[in-house]
Amino acid sequence: MGHYGDLQTQIYRDGLHGVLPDYPVDFATLEERAQNALSPSLLNYVQGGCGDEHTQRANVSAFHHWGMVPRMLVDCTTRDLSIEFLGLTLPSPIFMAPIGVNGEMTQDRRGDIAAAEASATTGVPFCASTLSNSPLEEVAQAAGPTPAFFQLYTPKNLELAESLIRRAEAAGYRALVITLDTWVTGWRPRDLNAANFPQLRGKVLENYFSDPVFRSLLARPPEDDIAAAVEAWTTIFGKVLTWNDIAWFKSVTRLPIILKGICHPDDARRAVDHGVDAIYCSNHGGRQANGGIAAIDMLPDVVKAVGGVPVLFDSGIRSGSDVIKALALGATAVGIGRPYAYGLALGGAKGAAHVLRSILAEADLLMAVNGYPTIDAVAEASARETM
Repeated sequence: MGHYGDLQTQIYRDGLHGVLPDYPVDFATLEERAQNALSPSLLNYVQGGCGDEHTQRANVSAFHHWGMVPRMLVDCTTRDLSIEFLGLTLPSPIFMAPIGVNGEMTQDRRGDIAAAEASATTGVPFCASTLSNSPLEEVAQAAGPTPAFFQLYTPKNLELAESLIRRAEAAGYRALVITLDTWVTGWRPRDLNAANFPQLRGKVLENYFSDPVFRSLLARPPEDDIAAAVEAWTTIFGKVLTWNDIAWFKSVTRLPIILKGICHPDDARRAVDHGVDAIYCSNHGGRQANGGIAAIDMLPDVVKAVGGVPVLFDSGIRSGSDVIKALALGATAVGIGRPYAYGLALGGAKGAAHVLRSILAEADLLMAVNGYPTIDAVAEASARETM
């Protein structure tokens, strides 16, 4: 049985024949190369954050003050990175976090399909965004047998919201991820200085344009009047959700419900009391609010508050070692965001798959060196503050 860390041996062996990796294995080089592959406006949208981007930087730097204590004389010749999540047995503890401009990240503008193909290739679940250049049904089909989740930006029109949820159910998505912090867009200077908001230019709106309820709201089909369709979208995007809405979600879907954006332990407890199936601890990668607290620093209290309910995590993950630290702090599974998006920019599905495999290889080797043969062993070890 192979290990994710075997990628390292493969790279070194290929090097004996003068073959170098097609794509970088570290985030810094990956981001540097992506800067040359993307247009300035798209790069700013993907790379940028809210305000002066302090929270975005803190998300990344905060991992440096958490560390793992190595354990020696443990047989780690065999490692198992598989996890159980919502009745699924997944081969690894990572997933592809939802990114609303995936569709724009490839030259053919089918980046959502490429991301799903990377999921199918690697076995890493893909969380598909409502914002997409391809209909959610096509994205689910491209993911193949790998479980996929659907992330919902809840529209003000509940008939449309229900239609999107029903479509996700019918397409085979395995969970509904409801984003809580994006009923309005945060203050993003990079995009504001360029007066660039992709959705207002008709991008990544195919799930709306292909929806029968949305189309029924229009005087003419989107393909005949894109400007009117975009204007209609601006009037219905972003319902303000409250705790009273959870019952409605539970009434319209059989899918497990995951609330994304929970960072306070009291909110986590209340979500569990309302019957949600999993918590998603995230501050949207620092893109929505510039509050200053790193998501990884809020994770332990959220985990403690929910008493065994699964907790997903993203925000600031840049490497396999980051993944292991998040797992040690109690995350059930860890979302990869910008790194795989940059992989899409450099090489489509192949580039994204390479990034995911590299992150898993680093995580696997860290476990091997530190004496943690399983994810349970990582969780039992826990991470410690180093400052």
